[in-house]
Amino acid sequence: MARIFCVANQKGGVGKTTTCVNLAAALHEAGQRTLLIDLDPQGNATMGSGVEKRSLGHSVYHALVGIAAFEEVRVASPTGGFDLLPANRDLAGAEVELVELDRRETRLRDLLAPYRDDYDFILIDCPPSLSLLTLNGLCTAHGVIIPMQCEYYALEGLTDLVNSIKKVHAKLNRDLKIIGLLRVMYDPRMTLQQQVSTQLEGHFGDKVFKAIVPRNVRLAEAPSHGIPGVLFDRSAKGAQAYMAFAQEMIERVKAL
Repeated sequence: MARIFCVANQKGGVGKTTTCVNLAAALHEAGQRTLLIDLDPQGNATMGSGVEKRSLGHSVYHALVGIAAFEEVRVASPTGGFDLLPANRDLAGAEVELVELDRRETRLRDLLAPYRDDYDFILIDCPPSLSLLTLNGLCTAHGVIIPMQCEYYALEGLTDLVNSIKKVHAKLNRDLKIIGLLRVMYDPRMTLQQQVSTQLEGHFGDKVFKAIVPRNVRLAEAPSHGIPGVLFDRSAKGAQAYMAFAQEMIERVKAL
């Protein structure tokens, strides 16, 4: 049965989508059956997976509101090899429509229930806010992966996110827990980043992943080609970091 993980952070621009797409591709490369769910109306994970969001017949929006079945929405990433539930701007309307529906916080969990045996990993790319879409992701997941930059403001936002996860755990999903913190866009030349990294390790201990993703031009270029960074340039330091992260995730799941 699949292990389901949200990649979440209430702060924007911290590498959530980059982490989702590259982790999905790296897990697929490692022989893991992987599904990526794009829950962000911007559809960046969809585009980064090589799928044109503007020409979608159905998106995850249609599945969440009951217009289309899972099989009608699921596509294969032509560049990453993993399965994808894609998203586009239609998903922005789901926020309003879900409010009126039964079991609005668990629509995604109910949608995935019959297909969990088809995968080893299911990854959910959440929007940068605690919206009803993010809440659906958190209610579905076994754990949360938090990508974060080693900067002061990132630490401030982390406190709010941890509190939100605790509330969802207490009221809606007793399985939910923080799987780990992934340091991204890391520049070891900056003293502040070194200090914040040390603080994270001191406070969260083994919840901090050993893999560290550096700032990397090749990772930044990959989405414009619709190719996951780990496949766009396998020799790049960023790609190698995400491959190491995928192996760490596989080992961590075995220990759960």
